[in-house]
Amino acid sequence: KTDTVALMSHSPFEKETELNKSMQAIDKGAFHVSQREAKTHQENLQHLCRICGSSFKTDPYKRSHPVHGPIDDEMQVLLRKKEKKAISWPDLLAKVFKIGVKGDIDTIHPTKFCHQCWTVVQKKLSNSPYEMFFPRRSPVEWQSHSSSCDVCGTSPRGVKRKKQVLNPQLSKKLRMVAGRVRKIRQIKNPKQVNQKSLMKKIASCKKIHLSTKILAVDYPSDFVKSISCQICEHILADPVETTCKHLFCRTCILKCLKVMGSYCPACCYPCFPTDLVSPVKSFLSIMNSLLVICPVKDCQEEVCLGKYCHHLSRHKEIK
Repeated sequence: KTDTVALMSHSPFEKETELNKSMQAIDKGAFHVSQREAKTHQENLQHLCRICGSSFKTDPYKRSHPVHGPIDDEMQVLLRKKEKKAISWPDLLAKVFKIGVKGDIDTIHPTKFCHQCWTVVQKKLSNSPYEMFFPRRSPVEWQSHSSSCDVCGTSPRGVKRKKQVLNPQLSKKLRMVAGRVRKIRQIKNPKQVNQKSLMKKIASCKKIHLSTKILAVDYPSDFVKSISCQICEHILADPVETTCKHLFCRTCILKCLKVMGSYCPACCYPCFPTDLVSPVKSFLSIMNSLLVICPVKDCQEEVCLGKYCHHLSRHKEIK
């Protein structure tokens, strides 16, 4: 009886000890598995682009660029041409893709980006169309490793993506381009309406923009053309540059885009108000340094174009 009582008194304790041991073994095994999965997840991230999520394996040349670090020489040359400043990739990626990569964590974010995204940066800095290189509406949002991890269950082509709704603005642009091409092909009559004079009538800026005739120096005709609006043919006022590198007065191009459709008046390339950018600073400084003769009667003073508005306001004060 005493043996039976002793056995019964010890058995719950022994069972509890065995249970604790087995739980510890399970926890230890789970920890090793999770550690192994985390390591695999981090290795998988090294083969994916930080911005678009595509795999580097799809590039036959296996090109990639570090997310953190100095900008390469080719991009530096382009930045100098455009008179823009950026020292490191995080600064440039923040400007182009509107993403902050400075606070990235290696276990969550890839540390490189693909050459296709590099091309997007190059195209955007050159004011060239880039939609074909980067059709996504926004960069990939990265999450930490989980049981339903897209990175670990990824295809060789890159991160699994949800079916995206077609960007209505992009589809509208493509439809307009296609429509414009059809119209151009249909026009075979050589006796067309003089588009140049029509655009001048739309701009109707004769009273507000300065004629090239008031330039104080007899510049070569090619130079005069380069500082003139291609719509009104006056000296550029608040100049803007299109994707196809043509220059217009801001008011003139906006009026023409509204009336005649979203294409460049000079070459019929697709052009939207959002595509217009200011020319480089060195061009603007050349423009502002041009000497013009004041058209006010009995004045005939030579004034820099940048100070012309101030000079004209003095005449108004005298009146």
